[in-house]
Amino acid sequence: MFIQTEPTPNPATLKFLPGEDVMGRQGTANFTVTDADVKSPLARKLFEVEGITGVFLGGDFITITKDDAKDWQTLKPQILGGIMEHYTSGQPVLDQNSGAATGASTASDGDDELVSQIKELLDTRVRPAVAQDGGDIVFHKFEDGVVFLEMHGACAGCPSSTATLKMGIENMLRYYVPEVQAVEPVMAD
Repeated sequence: MFIQTEPTPNPATLKFLPGEDVMGRQGTANFTVTDADVKSPLARKLFEVEGITGVFLGGDFITITKDDAKDWQTLKPQILGGIMEHYTSGQPVLDQNSGAATGASTASDGDDELVSQIKELLDTRVRPAVAQDGGDIVFHKFEDGVVFLEMHGACAGCPSSTATLKMGIENMLRYYVPEVQAVEPVMAD
């Protein structure tokens, strides 16, 4: 198995591409070392590496976040070994019936027209771009002219995330949906 790595805009986060589906079309899953119940054999395996604070599972990539005390030169071989060990074990990426996957911001029947339009713009224009950087941005709610978004993977804690939200996403949403006045981050659960 050949696993590629790519840097992300977040220096504490590295993107790993195993050359196989990770979540495929199941959505994404985000885990932190503080989660009481990590519902992924792959994430549990990676959290065995000391210094790993976050594991984000995307369609075809894994984004790992480390604490500041560790360096990538030390962690990378251990992470690569953990990913290889998981894939050779034949275990699933998520525990069965875990409900850990989050999907796209896809519009649902209960959404009003504005929320549906916002979700559609996020899914078609924003999420593919941030996935390139090893992250995800998911719609949380629209209230009083403010769009609240959850940031996952490389986007969570990224030094450039505020600029991405304000200069990129907010400007784009305000252009297409004049009712949008601002975009604010929501801390992931």
